[in-house]
Amino acid sequence: MKSIIIYCLLLTSISSAQNKTPLISVDLMITHAQILTMNKNKKVYEDGVIVVKENQIIAIGDKNISSKYKAKKIIDADGDIAMPGMINLHNHIPMVAFRGLGENGVDNRLFKFFFPLEKKLLSRDLIRIASRQAAMELALSGVTMVADMYYHEDEVAKSVAEVGIRGVLGETVMQFPVVDAPEPYGGFAYAKKFIAEWKNHPLITPAIAPHATYTVTPEWLLKSKALAEKENIPMLVHIAESAGEKKLISERINPITDDKSIIEYLKDMGFLSDKLLAAHVIFLDKNDMKILKKYGVGISHNPKANSRAGTGISPSWKMYKMNLDIGLGTDGPMSSNQMDIFNVMSYAASVARLPSKDQARFTPYELVDMATMGGARALDMEDAIGSLEVGKKADIIIVDTDAANTQPNYDPYATIAFAAYPQNVTHTIVDGKVIVENGELTTIDIKEHNKQWIPLTKKVAEFAKTLE
Repeated sequence: MKSIIIYCLLLTSISSAQNKTPLISVDLMITHAQILTMNKNKKVYEDGVIVVKENQIIAIGDKNISSKYKAKKIIDADGDIAMPGMINLHNHIPMVAFRGLGENGVDNRLFKFFFPLEKKLLSRDLIRIASRQAAMELALSGVTMVADMYYHEDEVAKSVAEVGIRGVLGETVMQFPVVDAPEPYGGFAYAKKFIAEWKNHPLITPAIAPHATYTVTPEWLLKSKALAEKENIPMLVHIAESAGEKKLISERINPITDDKSIIEYLKDMGFLSDKLLAAHVIFLDKNDMKILKKYGVGISHNPKANSRAGTGISPSWKMYKMNLDIGLGTDGPMSSNQMDIFNVMSYAASVARLPSKDQARFTPYELVDMATMGGARALDMEDAIGSLEVGKKADIIIVDTDAANTQPNYDPYATIAFAAYPQNVTHTIVDGKVIVENGELTTIDIKEHNKQWIPLTKKVAEFAKTLE
């Protein structure tokens, strides 16, 4: 009897000691979430918890783990979907200042609207203000990382960082004089300076962006590659975007023999690299895909921009099934107008299914995978972002499942890929910081922003009238 009492007292003592174990202090905890981790096991927590300390996820699991932590801030998701932030792999975000112009069947819109607008209006101020507007839109729609190619990317970087999303930002290099480089290929020197100034920023990854195979000579493509390898940064390029691209290269840059594809041309040049993120990549065959896979080239599939411009249908399904590093992008706001990835997911499936009449192309899970981990793999950042796992950066979005359009929520992947709107994003968290809360930006005073944005759009509108 005595031994039983001692044993009971011992258990009570142990239990008491356990109950007095201090709670672990953390910065943020998301509770009662339907969590799509997007990890390799496709793990889903129906009533899950995500624990964040500083900028990292330190725990993720079912609701029981919350009892171990004391958080400065708790977000009760109340059954909503928590998932990795989406990655927009290809954009030219300052062009949001020109969105909606020249849409009424204008012949040769590029030359009659786009080029005159850039020549007359582009400046540091326009690029900074428009980039802030675009980054706000991206954050509100659940995009936590954008890959961008344009001019004055240091101004783009200021605005992207101010809003609080991540950016892989490529300074454009091309053979023509442009707004930030009056001499041909002046963007290269600009890029070197930009890279030096922004390389160690927590949100900004500077990159170099030789514009395209038909606007950059092999010499400057290889110089760009050498810089990317030296600085260990990404390189962003438009590749195999149009049916006439080979002809353009042959006429402007360097003759390509009839039996050689653009991908083979770049391989033989020694340009392909795992630092390369190729935008569009529409005109290629299975052998080209094998080459891209061998060199670890990342691919941004931009189906809305491709079809809207009538350029062609990418063999995205085949690339995905061959395990190429492929994610989703929108292209610039004059090419696809919308910059969220929700619309791109459903559109990617439709475009892949229509010519093949195969409804199995791109399941909901595969579309969400491309929107998250696909983008991370394409940028070689899969160890840091793209899924919700312990040790990864806390880039998280919460999507409302009580909205009319997200009910019923039988399959959360289908809800995200085919039913949700960007307006259903309630919270956007980047690097552990809540930058959108209950559908409102926390980082930008919109009234102050509009004091710059509205006069800018009025100026653009007045000049656009002269182009009609």
